[in-house]
Amino acid sequence: MKRGFTIIEITTVVLVLMILVVIAVPSFLRSRSVANEGIAMANLKVLSDACQLYRTNKNIYPQSLSDLVPPASNPTYIDPILASGTKQGYNFVYSRNDEGFSIRANPQSLGRYYYIDETGNMRVNATEEAGASDAAAQQ
Repeated sequence: MKRGFTIIEITTVVLVLMILVVIAVPSFLRSRSVANEGIAMANLKVLSDACQLYRTNKNIYPQSLSDLVPPASNPTYIDPILASGTKQGYNFVYSRNDEGFSIRANPQSLGRYYYIDETGNMRVNATEEAGASDAAAQQ
């Protein structure tokens, strides 16, 4: 007598595995998005603090994020990857004006949008680029 699996048994196992994948993948993607949002908020705070320290040392805010790393800067205020403007699924956009600066963190795919300026107040927007008039972010 030959032993083995029937096509119905194999189909049942494949179906159960597909159901588990359909349940697990969205949860995994959401947890990854939440983790990236937390990292983006922490990176915004690091950038804001670095800009303030740069101003304390040089009496002016930096022109760009690259001013916060060598060779433009000594000491190093932030890591070179963050200075490139892209880290952990977010693009960081720095702007300087006469009175201060602003930094936006825009997700590359999924996630919320964040904003911080020289006041240190972080803002969040779920659907579009965040600005000074958006709701305060929970830090």
